[in-house]
Amino acid sequence: MSSTAPFFTAHVEPGGAQCDAWPEQPLLVSMEQGGIDWPSSCRNGTCRTCIGQLVEGSVRYTIDWPGLTPEEKAEGCVLPCVAYPTSDVRIEGSAI
Repeated sequence: MSSTAPFFTAHVEPGGAQCDAWPEQPLLVSMEQGGIDWPSSCRNGTCRTCIGQLVEGSVRYTIDWPGLTPEEKAEGCVLPCVAYPTSDVRIEGSAI
């Protein structure tokens, strides 16, 4: 039996929306499936349209360079189009 949760919860600010966040798909896809409108464009981690601030929780990336500087990563910036949740998350965006 796996100890990994089948899904997590993503809380999106401002606004307080939330949705199921599946660990096997990018956070952006889960948000869209949950009816949350989040800005996006390239969906491969390069354009930075979807950048947000991870306030709580953690994510993983399947690519080595997801379009964030080391400083941005240290500040908690994430790219939901290529970020996979590894826990419940709280993300803030400025354009939503």
